[in-house]
Amino acid sequence: MPERVAVFIDNGYLSKVVPKGTRIDFLKYSTDVCRGRERLRTYFYDCMPYQSDPPQYDEKVKYAQYCKFRDIIESLPRFQMRLGKLKKNSDGTFEQKRVDILLAVELVRLSWSHQIGYAVVVTGDSDFVPAIEAAKEAGVITTLYYSKGTVHNELLSAVDERYEMDQAFFEKVRRENNHFT
Repeated sequence: MPERVAVFIDNGYLSKVVPKGTRIDFLKYSTDVCRGRERLRTYFYDCMPYQSDPPQYDEKVKYAQYCKFRDIIESLPRFQMRLGKLKKNSDGTFEQKRVDILLAVELVRLSWSHQIGYAVVVTGDSDFVPAIEAAKEAGVITTLYYSKGTVHNELLSAVDERYEMDQAFFEKVRRENNHFT
């Protein structure tokens, strides 16, 4: 089994648990969670901002800003962006579609093809338990990075290792300037 690690970041989850005003250095983040092992790749799951038809001015601005962010993430070494769809509900709220399944499929595929020996998952959703169990059956050591109070107990129980992303963790992976690295 290879010593390589794949990092799976559910950005919808991560963006909710990062302390206000903290900007993440995603390369530093990925290096830290790999704990000295070789990183095959970091998979970054998210959705493009919603745009109505025709798009409103503020939607266009948000979309353009996110395009810049996406380009920066994809320019980082060994980073791959995976995009789902954002659906607007009748009550005006938004819902991500396909993001969870994209992450789960990638986790299982890399595990069963023996491209990785370790998987680091950043999420809090118990929907990932079957994918975690499948990765473990393939011999992969699964590690969860989570924030206290925002993770399902079933997910905590399913993984091999778990690390809480507390204030000290976020300080360690904080971006030092206005540039992404």
